[in-house]
Amino acid sequence: MLAGFSLAGCDREPRAPAQPQSTSAAAAGASGEAFAGRIDRSHKGAALPQATVTDPSGAKLAIESLKGKPVLINLWATWCAPCVKELPTLDALAAREAGKLAIVTVSQDMAQPEKVAATLHYSHLHPWLDPDNTLGFFYNSGELPTSVLYDAQGREVWRMVGAHDWTGTTEWAGTAPN
Repeated sequence: MLAGFSLAGCDREPRAPAQPQSTSAAAAGASGEAFAGRIDRSHKGAALPQATVTDPSGAKLAIESLKGKPVLINLWATWCAPCVKELPTLDALAAREAGKLAIVTVSQDMAQPEKVAATLHYSHLHPWLDPDNTLGFFYNSGELPTSVLYDAQGREVWRMVGAHDWTGTTEWAGTAPN
């Protein structure tokens, strides 16, 4: 049971790695398992949170200001292998849906903004930081990655708890991913 839970996502930051892990090994996950995200609609209709995130340069983004077009907020961390595995697929979704869907990737790392920026080296994703884990506490999923889709009015549609392959997602607006 414990092994299955750890494959689905990350629930906390490891204290210290026993040995260095290569980027490709981290991205593949503990056993190379497929993405294991699951849809949660229990918060449907909830409003965008009143929280502000920053980037490594100090620029700020008020989450509530994202009303006006659909937005996907993704909580992730550099130490979470399923999160890192999911990032390239989020970047592909961001490229394909540019102008129609805002994707906001928010690191839950407690420190080292330079590490976050180095890990999030994709063309269509910006390294937002939430060092106090305000959004992590707000969403309270207990697992990373967690992605939350909001409609243009700022109302939650669904949450994806655990990693998901976003490259095949075509019906993001108001429906669960394929």
